[in-house]
Amino acid sequence: MSYPDSTATNGAAAPDPITRFLDAVRKKIGLVVVGQEVVVERALIALLTSGHLLLEGVPGLAKTLLVACLAKSIDLKFARIQFTIDLLPSDILGSEILDQRTNDFRINKGPIFTNLLLADEINRAAPKVQSALLEAMQERKSTIGKETFKLPAPFLVIATQNPVEQSGTFELPEAQLDRFMLRHRLKYPTPDEERDILKRNLALGINREGGGAIARTEFDVLDDSPAGNIEDLVRAMEAVSQVHVSETFIEHVVSVVTKTRSHPDVELGASPRAGISLIKAGRARALLHGRRYVVPDDLYALAPDVILHRIRLNYEALADGKRGEDVLQEILHELQRGTGRSGKALATA
Repeated sequence: MSYPDSTATNGAAAPDPITRFLDAVRKKIGLVVVGQEVVVERALIALLTSGHLLLEGVPGLAKTLLVACLAKSIDLKFARIQFTIDLLPSDILGSEILDQRTNDFRINKGPIFTNLLLADEINRAAPKVQSALLEAMQERKSTIGKETFKLPAPFLVIATQNPVEQSGTFELPEAQLDRFMLRHRLKYPTPDEERDILKRNLALGINREGGGAIARTEFDVLDDSPAGNIEDLVRAMEAVSQVHVSETFIEHVVSVVTKTRSHPDVELGASPRAGISLIKAGRARALLHGRRYVVPDDLYALAPDVILHRIRLNYEALADGKRGEDVLQEILHELQRGTGRSGKALATA
């Protein structure tokens, strides 16, 4: 079985209302965030598939601004937690509080009861706090005391971490990393994008408050007029679930995932959740690109974000200076050779 022809007229575009909604969201974010189209796409993929996203990048690349824009663009309930060394699990989940008037305990729900949760600098919190997110991220519920509560729908965690500064940080354990569908590494803007950023910042001006004033920031540009609502998001999620996945694509996903487990340089291979995430993310990416079916380009574009944080190289490979990126590219090139096509041909098949 082969992939559908990407030029076929019967699958060339997603339904018009959904396409308009997704384009409006991206345009809304683009009014505030310059460039970062790939990051915006990954955030939308996570949202459309109920996955979770880990953004890794140095400070100042608009990670927090992007997440805030995404929440406002779809009228989602948004909460932000700044992870620090002294953070407690109850600061995230909530706690039981004794009501002295009735002498009974009542539940005070924490910020995790939201649609979009930004876990800022997640690797600064102690492992006990990081593990408090595990149940919520996997099962969409939270246990406070003896009671278990369902989280709102939709529910999405977007976490950030700084890959450079290691002082006062804790590496995320494999069990935590595996809960993230995607881990995307942000890059610096191009010179043209940086010029645009500087020009926009010059035009921000000030906000008068009372008898004084304060310089405006990019967060002040955000407005409260969303590009869509949760019902629009639900329709887009339903469209993602209807995107066609061929048997060939499934075989390619299985091949890539299983080869990470048998590669001589890999100590810990990708889990079955990696294959599930590749297919889910591929469906969402296809819809965002106006297709009703996945193509090999979806696999190759998403494989680094889905797989790299799920594998760990062995000591010998690290001693030889090898990286996870090198191993994954070797696996993908082997897949290309096995199909008898070039990478370019696969990307457009």
